[in-house]
Amino acid sequence: MLNVCTLTGRLVKEVDLRYTSNGKAVGSFTLAVDRQFKNAHGEKETDFISAVIWGKSAEVLANFTKKGSLIGITGRLQVRTYENNEGRKVWVTEVVAENFTFLESKNSQNNSNTGGSNYSQVDSQSNNQSRSQGNFKSHKQEEDPFLTHGQTISVDDDSLPF
Repeated sequence: MLNVCTLTGRLVKEVDLRYTSNGKAVGSFTLAVDRQFKNAHGEKETDFISAVIWGKSAEVLANFTKKGSLIGITGRLQVRTYENNEGRKVWVTEVVAENFTFLESKNSQNNSNTGGSNYSQVDSQSNNQSRSQGNFKSHKQEEDPFLTHGQTISVDDDSLPF
């Protein structure tokens, strides 16, 4: 049996971050995912897909995205039921996200550049914390070892390893 779902889309609104009674974070969100084809009228259609993410990953996703953020998620499809206030059974189909990827940097959401930072749902807080700190560290120009400040870099054949 295989239940794998991979989606790329934009957040319809900010992630709704909540906490369970025992303090575990859960984030609910909706992704707008464009279809690959056009309808009979030549228009693109979009699917709005509900998703949920748990733990530290939910907190990171909620803190570093906003409405319109382009992300990719992988997870599994889940169908669940509950009884509403009128006593009627309600069916919910959603993606339980296990991994997500930022497909734009925070600064490029206005500039349309793409980047990529992967996040997996891991119970180890230190692992997620170190990854999130490492990927969102502020980089100044003087910290960039590849920035030449307008100087020409000279590379001769003797300095190449091949």
